[in-house]
Amino acid sequence: MNWLYLAIAIVAEVIATSALKASEGFTRTIPSILVVIGYGVAFYMLSLTLRTIPMGVVYAIWSGAGIVLITLVGYFLFQQRLDLPALVGIGLIVAGVLVMQLFSKSTAH
Repeated sequence: MNWLYLAIAIVAEVIATSALKASEGFTRTIPSILVVIGYGVAFYMLSLTLRTIPMGVVYAIWSGAGIVLITLVGYFLFQQRLDLPALVGIGLIVAGVLVMQLFSKSTAH
């Protein structure tokens, strides 16, 4: 269940961050409401995840997956393009999360 909680936390955070962009500085009501609800769900689910999975592992996965998903949302919904160094940096973050998941004894598999 903890990995499901983490997945929900990540998706909720991506929705909230996307809505934050769409809220235009909290001047649009619906996106602003989505920001508050999304971050509330995200942090609640994150707190449940932290009961059993080490904090560093949770945060690495949360931030790594969030960066990749937000980059995709930015690309497809907001037409935000990244240059090669930015993409390489994101790739390194993903590689780090994969190394942790596949080889570390610190993660709860």
